[in-house]
Amino acid sequence: MAKVMAVNAGSSSLKFQLFEMPEETVITSGVVERIGQEMGSFTIKYNGEKKVMEQPVPDHKVAVDLLLEALVSLHIVNQLSEISAVGHRIVQGGPYFNDSAIVDDDVVAKVEELAELAPLHNPAHLVGYRAFKEALPNAGEVFTFDTAFHQSMDEERYLYPLPYEYYTDLKVRKYGAHGTSHKYVSEQLIQLLGNPKHSRVIVCHLGNGASLSAVQDGKCVDTSMGFTPLAGVMMGGRCGSVDPSIMPYLCKKLNKTPDEILDIYNHESGMKGVSGISSDSRDIENALFNKDGKSTPEQIDRALKTSLLYARIVSKYIGAYYTELGGCDAIAFTAGVGENAAYLRRLIIDNCSRALSVFLDEEENNRRVDGNHLISNEFSKIEVYVIPTNEEVMIARDTVRLLNIR
Repeated sequence: MAKVMAVNAGSSSLKFQLFEMPEETVITSGVVERIGQEMGSFTIKYNGEKKVMEQPVPDHKVAVDLLLEALVSLHIVNQLSEISAVGHRIVQGGPYFNDSAIVDDDVVAKVEELAELAPLHNPAHLVGYRAFKEALPNAGEVFTFDTAFHQSMDEERYLYPLPYEYYTDLKVRKYGAHGTSHKYVSEQLIQLLGNPKHSRVIVCHLGNGASLSAVQDGKCVDTSMGFTPLAGVMMGGRCGSVDPSIMPYLCKKLNKTPDEILDIYNHESGMKGVSGISSDSRDIENALFNKDGKSTPEQIDRALKTSLLYARIVSKYIGAYYTELGGCDAIAFTAGVGENAAYLRRLIIDNCSRALSVFLDEEENNRRVDGNHLISNEFSKIEVYVIPTNEEVMIARDTVRLLNIR
């Protein structure tokens, strides 16, 4: 038996699970949320208890330090050296990796090289990696790449209609992201369908970052994120795919550089930009339904516009992937928004219901359940599930496999 830490750093969060492997027993788990916002939140679960701490978390280095200090101070481990390996989620592996990899200088250099393709993620991953490496110098380290699952896409789906030399010489193509989650959730979904020989499923990974994937017989056919995690559906602070001509137009009108506009695309757009409230869907929901009694009419209107726009964009991808797959057996919602925002799930499926004959059970959709949960009704031709993602267990499995931990 060995203790293996699985680290999943998102653009504004750091999820973790410490496993006893290979049994996959969870010793502790938790998440640091709202990294970089005015007030952060650190939640850690251990021995049947949950501890929540609210404090500013300015960056991912602070998030890692909080976690490591808590492991010892809460006596989850006697000393950090008990952890024999750490597996890290890495968003962008480019064309270099179709599987996870043991970390060495060459692997780190490639992840650094690819940082410009995932500017909100790869640098944060490396900060986390270096913080863990400093604290656990003798632990093995593995990178699990979100792009690896999408390497099964064929050329007609990952090529862009640009001069071909941009692909061959500059590696400009669709890479996708969230592949570790898409792989886990699609496997769970196929199991729920009874492990048929042939399956067609759509996974909606909707968090602060969001992407959808079309999965046929367990292999990714297409995915919504592209060259970088900026493309695809609307997200918390990211705009998703927009008309490329908007970039030079805004540069001229606002007297800003392309990099400055790109920063707006990545940080000030999406839910945050449309609502003017927050990049967090929970804040949008609170404003929309005036849960604290403080929402102004303008805030309610902006929250409604945000929710309707978000649902419309996601539902368009579901329709597109239904066509790509030639039908669909099941749809899964996962990640922070997908697992918790029942009102958005309802708006999304309502947009698809007439064309795809997919319908929710309203009571089941609103019911909070731990674990996989069917939310479609008996009249729906497509089963719809909420499936909590578990990227961490996938990371831990790859870490054990590559490092040959027994």
